Amino acid sequence: MVKRREPTARQMRLATELRRLREATGLNSRQAAGLLGVSPAQITHIESALAGVSEQRVRRLASHYACTDDAFIDALVAMATDRTQGWWEEYRGLLPTSFLDLSELEHHARFLRHVAILYVPGLLQTEEYARAVFSARLPELTRDEIELRIQHRKARQRFTVPYEALVHEAALRIRVSDRTTTRTQLTRLLELSEADHITVRVIPFDLDGFASASSTMTYVGGPLPKLDTVVRDALHGSALIDAEAQLNTYRTSFRKVEAAALEPEQSRAFVHRLAKEL
Repeated sequence: MVKRREPTARQMRLATELRRLREATGLNSRQAAGLLGVSPAQITHIESALAGVSEQRVRRLASHYACTDDAFIDALVAMATDRTQGWWEEYRGLLPTSFLDLSELEHHARFLRHVAILYVPGLLQTEEYARAVFSARLPELTRDEIELRIQHRKARQRFTVPYEALVHEAALRIRVSDRTTTRTQLTRLLELSEADHITVRVIPFDLDGFASASSTMTYVGGPLPKLDTVVRDALHGSALIDAEAQLNTYRTSFRKVEAAALEPEQSRAFVHRLAKEL
C-alpha cells in the first residue's frame, strides 16, 4: 500500500466521515479491521487519508457500521473514486496547501455563500484590488508570489455554481489601494451582480441592533447538507469546519446576516451610489 504524501481536503473529508461512522457504532479500529479482513494499521491509514479506499470497501464499511443512508453512502463512494486532477494541481508546491484545498472545495460545491466584512470577496475581486490585498500581507510577499496568487484567484473566478455574497459596507468603503482601484472594483461588483448565478447583497452601516456580521466566512455546499464545509481564515491558512453542530451554528449565522442585508436591487443601487461618490 502506497501512502499519500499530502492528502487533499476532499480525501481528508472522506477519511473523517468514515471515522465518524465507525465511532458512532462504538467500534475501535482493531474491531473494524477484523470486519473488513485487513490490519488495524490499514484502517488507521484510511481514516487519516494516507491511503485510498475502493468503492467496495466503502460500501462494506458502511454496512458494518449500520449506515442506511444510501444518498450519503453514494456521496462517500463518489469521493473515494474521484480521480479528478483539477487545474489547481499546477500550483501544488508553489502555493500554500490551503489555496489548493479551497479551490478543490469550490470545484465540487453545489453552491457557495460568503460573508465579507473588510474586503470584497476574492471571487469578485478585480486584478488590481487583489494585488493591493496581497501586497499588504505580512510577512511581505515577493512580486512573483503576488502574481502567482493573482493568477490562482483569477482561475477560481471561473465558477458557475450559485453564489451569494453578503458584503458589509465597510468592505465597500475601505480603500485597499487608491480611489481609482476602489471605483473600478465597485463597478466590477455591479457588473457581476447582474450574472444569473451571482447574488450580491449589502449589509449597511445604518442598521440598528445588528451584531451578526462580526466575521468573514465561506459556506461551501456539499452534495448533501451533512457534507457541507465552512471555510474560515486563520493566521496560517484556512480552517475547514465540518462538524454538524458547528455547521448548524454557521447556517444560523448566515440566515441572520442574510435577513439583515439589503435586497439585490437595493444593494446594486447602494453600490452604484458609493461608486459615484468616488
